[in-house]
Amino acid sequence: FFGTLYNTYQFFALYANVDGFAFKETYIPVKERTEIDQWILSSLNSLIKNVQENFDTYEPTQAGRAIEDFVDAHLSNWYVRLCRRRFWKGEYGHDKICAYQTLYECLETLCKLMAPVAPFFADWLFNNLNSVSKRFNNESVHHTDFPKADESVIDIDLEKRMQLAQDISSLILSLRKKVNLKVRQPLQKVLIPAMDNTMSARIKKVEDIIKAETNIKEVEILEAGNDFIRKKAKANFKTLGKKLGPKMKWVAEQIATFDNATIDKVLENEYILNAGHQKTGEEPIIINAEDLELSTDEIPGYEIAVKGHLTVALDITISSDLKKEGDAREFVNRVQNIRKDNGFNLTDRIDVRVSENGGLQPSLIQYKDY
Repeated sequence: FFGTLYNTYQFFALYANVDGFAFKETYIPVKERTEIDQWILSSLNSLIKNVQENFDTYEPTQAGRAIEDFVDAHLSNWYVRLCRRRFWKGEYGHDKICAYQTLYECLETLCKLMAPVAPFFADWLFNNLNSVSKRFNNESVHHTDFPKADESVIDIDLEKRMQLAQDISSLILSLRKKVNLKVRQPLQKVLIPAMDNTMSARIKKVEDIIKAETNIKEVEILEAGNDFIRKKAKANFKTLGKKLGPKMKWVAEQIATFDNATIDKVLENEYILNAGHQKTGEEPIIINAEDLELSTDEIPGYEIAVKGHLTVALDITISSDLKKEGDAREFVNRVQNIRKDNGFNLTDRIDVRVSENGGLQPSLIQYKDY
């Protein structure tokens, strides 16, 4: 946790010092910032509420875990990674100032939230930030007020949407790893079945993020009743065996016959398996998501992953154009590594010369601008 937070601060400080950011510009209203800024600030204010509630009920462990999860899953691995380009590219204008103000606010608020359980690190970070911005006259984070959540900034639908983007990206990246396809290698498309119109609308709104994060050209949303991806369900004997006893065999046979629509119903809510039980006087047999073990039929040219109600099918066919683009990205990565090994500064301009290479030449010509 401390390593991740330290690296996030170092990233911020590196670019803020290059651009001379000191939070002297007028505070830009949250609604005038990009959606990803609005999302991280919504998550931050939800975190403030969560941490406050846990401290109020004497649960510092839960408060600490909530802070840790925010720093790792939201701030570092998602917000900073998706926004890196905003910090190092372009003029010092509106978008860049939005990014700086947003990341600064996250770091400053985290100092205060973690101060009761990590007093020395919190004070070190607070003083590093405040010595430049002079936003507080206090000499210590422990002399400032504890944060209060701004309800007007919290957007639950936006948070759910971004969580969906994170979950989808995570599944796609796990499939890439499984078949040993680096993220630098572009792929053509991913198919995602949507359980309902709400899920479909949410995916559409975050599809650009998914494409950028997983290096995929297209996101195709399949309707809930599609039969392109056929799910298969097996009974989870660990969870069901305890409560069913002799009925287990019959229940397992029923679960094996479930189609996509029935599986989706179970994943959404509790599902009564013997729905006619009222007439016979039988006890209802209720199953839910944890009682199913899911898999899918194989589809040639695709790798499929399932996690709860979410399914993704990744097209792993690589055309010659995709291969060339992948080579170009790999080339840039090699140059960046040489740059790092030679200790060049962020602002140094470099010249690159390449010895002739028959295999790589078409790629370098086609993607020279990149």
